[in-house]
Amino acid sequence: MRKRANASVSTHGDGVSNLKPFQEDSKQGASQLTSSKKIFIICLIFRMTNSLFVQTYFNPDEHWQALEVAHHITFGYGHLTWEWTKGIRGYLHPMLFAFLYKVLSILHLDTPLYMIKAPRLLQSMFSAFGDLYLFKLSHVLYGGHVAQWALFAQLTNWFMFYCITRTLSNSLETVLTVVSLYYWPCLRVNSSNGPPVSRTWALVTAAIACAIRPTSAIIWVYVGLMELFVSGDRLKFIFLQVLPIGSIVLGLTFLVDRLMYGSWVLVPVNFLRFNFLSSGGDYYGTHPWHWYFTQGFTVMIFTFLPFMVVGIIHSKHWKLSGLILWVLGLYSVLGHKEFRFVLPVLPIALSFSGYSLGMLSPQFSSKKKMKKSTNTRTKASWKIQAAVYFLVATNLPMAIYMSMVHQRGTEDVMNYLAKEARQGNVKSILYLTPCHATPYYSTLHQNLPMRFLDCSPSEVKGNLDESDRFMTDPVGFMSEFAKNWSQPSHIILFNNEEKHLKSFLLSHSFAEIKRFFHAHFKVDRDLQASEGFQLTKLFRVLYGQEKGRVG
Repeated sequence: MRKRANASVSTHGDGVSNLKPFQEDSKQGASQLTSSKKIFIICLIFRMTNSLFVQTYFNPDEHWQALEVAHHITFGYGHLTWEWTKGIRGYLHPMLFAFLYKVLSILHLDTPLYMIKAPRLLQSMFSAFGDLYLFKLSHVLYGGHVAQWALFAQLTNWFMFYCITRTLSNSLETVLTVVSLYYWPCLRVNSSNGPPVSRTWALVTAAIACAIRPTSAIIWVYVGLMELFVSGDRLKFIFLQVLPIGSIVLGLTFLVDRLMYGSWVLVPVNFLRFNFLSSGGDYYGTHPWHWYFTQGFTVMIFTFLPFMVVGIIHSKHWKLSGLILWVLGLYSVLGHKEFRFVLPVLPIALSFSGYSLGMLSPQFSSKKKMKKSTNTRTKASWKIQAAVYFLVATNLPMAIYMSMVHQRGTEDVMNYLAKEARQGNVKSILYLTPCHATPYYSTLHQNLPMRFLDCSPSEVKGNLDESDRFMTDPVGFMSEFAKNWSQPSHIILFNNEEKHLKSFLLSHSFAEIKRFFHAHFKVDRDLQASEGFQLTKLFRVLYGQEKGRVG
């Protein structure tokens, strides 16, 4: 285990004077540094508990681009969205959950409870590694005392609690980003402190992150150029590390995609062409250029924001703060913006918050003013207690509300149907909701006929998809739709649309059998309205109530 005194000298000009108060006492630093094993166990227990608290719906991709694909791979049925026919998505990430499903199937544990909880529990294990490596990165850069506060910030930030255990590719990308940043020599205060193989591991994890999400290259272009600038062996770095490692990792992912697609598909090229060159993501909504700065990232970091700013100023670690600005700036150029896109730099911001909290602690203050140690410690103790109470009081309610209350109807209705289907009480389902508003076969886990309103991008500009046409005119759309339908046993819809379709439902012998609370308020786009979710059934049909539409 490395003592924190190793990080007390700067060779690249990042925070020379400001780091010393944290790192002068190497003996005390070593005693403060808990073993990696113990830290990991603490983080693992926390994240597994965290995953059980997450019972709401955040983004369709956690189901439709991960679990649904994995279910299709393992069990032979599951819906593949249009991205998979266009070769825009890679199979590496879904394969992780396909393996999990296979294990559950072999052990005969593929019941509704395990199918719902197991994927997030698996992601919680990955997330625990991200927490551990943020602690290790902060320890290398600022010392063990700050590392503890950085871990505190990571574990108490509401958005990290809300998002990191979800089965989004962004969640795994975030973990890999933190792990890789720990190994990059150019980010160390003294690059000679890193082990000889550090850059190799940095490149391997960075390459895997890019294989899972090609847009992760935004981060590694910045870090790679920085490493190239400060490195004394640039030719070795490029020709003996970057090219071989990148070729091997990406080559293996191409082979996985070749096996699953049945032909050679260059997913990164297709992904970047659609999202960057053709602005295909704009089909799903756009935001103003400043959204990440004024709303998106500000909401994510929440009340840790002032602590982050103070930490950046006092630590003077301009490389990492520059990385945050670089990522937010480049993503701001794109029209389509989402919170999860910039999730990988949130831990870095929280590490700066940890630095700021470390400055408020008695240990830091007593080093600065030894002669006034009693008064200084008392004042510093009051400050850090007030900061901790403030951060917990503001983040904990947000974490609980967003994870357990807001937009939970679409999860609850599918959990209910999964149990009903297992008992043979469901024959077919029609989803009269915005497309991808609920989980699908990966939760139902029964090979029954299901139909949802399609929202695939049209090649003809201005054409409304099924979902938009239904939301515009529910009665007119259903009157036409019912002419050629095979009447389902269950229908799911929000109460906003149910109000318009009551006569239609009654005329086709449907009756409400259950309502599910969804949300108290609208969020972002019209796809997210507000109250509950209903389940209607043919003499026992399901529709969803809504106070906040599903998003």
